[in-house]
Amino acid sequence: MAVRSTAAPPTPWSKNLAEPKIHDSTFVHSFSNIIGDVRIGANVIVAPGTSIRADEGTPFYIGENTNIQDGVVIHGLEQGRVVGDDQEQYSVWVGKNASITHMALIHGPAYVGENSFIGFRSTVFNARVGAGCIVMMHALIQDVEIPPGKYVPSGAIITNQQQADRLPDVQDQDQEFAHHVIGINQALRAGYRCAADSKCIAPIRDEIAKSYTGNGITVIELERSSEVASNSLGAETIEQVRYLLEQGYKIGTEHVDQRRFRTGSWTSCQPIEPKSIREAIAALESCLRDHSGEYVRLFGIDKGRRRVLETIIQRPDGNVNPATSFKPPASNSNNGGYNKSYSNGNGNSNGASSGKIGTETVEQIRQLLAGGYKIGTEHVDERRFRTGSWSSCKPIETTATNAVISAVEECIDNHQGEYVRLIGIDTKAKRRVLESIIQRPNGQVSSPSGHKSVASASSATTAVANTRLSSEVVEQLRQLLAGGYKISVEHVDQRRFRTGSWSSTGPIQANSEREAIAALETHLAEFPGEYVRLIGIDPKAKRRVLETIIQRP
Repeated sequence: MAVRSTAAPPTPWSKNLAEPKIHDSTFVHSFSNIIGDVRIGANVIVAPGTSIRADEGTPFYIGENTNIQDGVVIHGLEQGRVVGDDQEQYSVWVGKNASITHMALIHGPAYVGENSFIGFRSTVFNARVGAGCIVMMHALIQDVEIPPGKYVPSGAIITNQQQADRLPDVQDQDQEFAHHVIGINQALRAGYRCAADSKCIAPIRDEIAKSYTGNGITVIELERSSEVASNSLGAETIEQVRYLLEQGYKIGTEHVDQRRFRTGSWTSCQPIEPKSIREAIAALESCLRDHSGEYVRLFGIDKGRRRVLETIIQRPDGNVNPATSFKPPASNSNNGGYNKSYSNGNGNSNGASSGKIGTETVEQIRQLLAGGYKIGTEHVDERRFRTGSWSSCKPIETTATNAVISAVEECIDNHQGEYVRLIGIDTKAKRRVLESIIQRPNGQVSSPSGHKSVASASSATTAVANTRLSSEVVEQLRQLLAGGYKISVEHVDQRRFRTGSWSSTGPIQANSEREAIAALETHLAEFPGEYVRLIGIDPKAKRRVLETIIQRP
């Protein structure tokens, strides 16, 4: 297939007419443009509509296994260089196993470290993004160095080093998602290459492969998707196995019956030590057969003995999932989207509850755990509710998302007909940062929009009258103000709600509770038909302690 790559034009600063150097295993779509001294490593995919121009700043380097998605622009200034991992100077360096997602702009001098993720429409200019960083959508990173392993939220503007140094660490589920995007794009690369080669459409002929993975499986064998099939495993599960083997991971499987599923008491199947993808699939199918009527999950194990891409592939009803955690969430489009619903490697599944708690409560639990807070639950009957005499449920010691969800649901099961509330605890400051009622005596399960006070119910004062806000939102606002937290509001329409593209109205400057309530009501009136959420911000730690949706379309 013809690739649209051309030499750099002669200019006052360069007349060397350098041409791109592209590895044979890389796929470059014909609708992309690559100009000048661009060095692209093995197994890279360059999607349609990309522009990689080393005609001013030069040279560029793009590491192996990296994906450059639709509409990405990579360019550089004539002046300014970064030092790559090989200690040479480049206008733009993008490390291996990186994802540069749709419409992102990487403008040199710029460095993007290996295993990093740059989200939709984000910009990196005159900056270094360390290895293993996650940069979300619509972010700007300029004139700074982001330390390795940091998380940049959507819409963030990072233009001074103090901001960069205060960024939170990437969580396990973020890393798993970045692995997922790489795996998806490797499958696309292999598919595009096969589609462009008439010989690949016919049965693949035997060839001697000189490139081996850490498991001794040839790249040619891994790309023979048409030759690998299974009656009990979906195509996406097979693709996940292929990716894990290609990346040098070991493969493990576990099973559990319905009763023990809630407690997370999984048992290992026979160890899988395959010499080929066929042997790995055969071992998986054996585990499924031996434990029909149970949950079975697949996971990869890295060199540090940590789990990656944990996936439930069978459920008691006989349903075989096509790589549940290896599939983008429905709320995101394509493979550059991002959502924190992936398993953290310790739970039972992707964080989905059994229905006893709402999706927003699940998300609240995730946010608390991601912030390093401890989770607790309390219950009280209707008579004692008025006096605030809450009693604790069984302590929750785990930090695994799904195990926490199971414990919260167990508290709800054990206290039907009572109030149950979720507690977030700052263990360092030894104080509560959240109390949210998640069940009421009539059986109603509340979402986090029903947040209650950070103090006991007995300390609550009379709610301000004539307000559009619920009494619980008023109480939440009161406690945030009393705790010295800053208040802000964000809004989003229904279309952008699915992608998490919230817009901020800026901080609320209020000298009293009434002023804060009036400001909130003004925002509600200003954005009818949209989602509106209340934000609580710890000004000392410079992080959010609360996100509560207070209006829906």
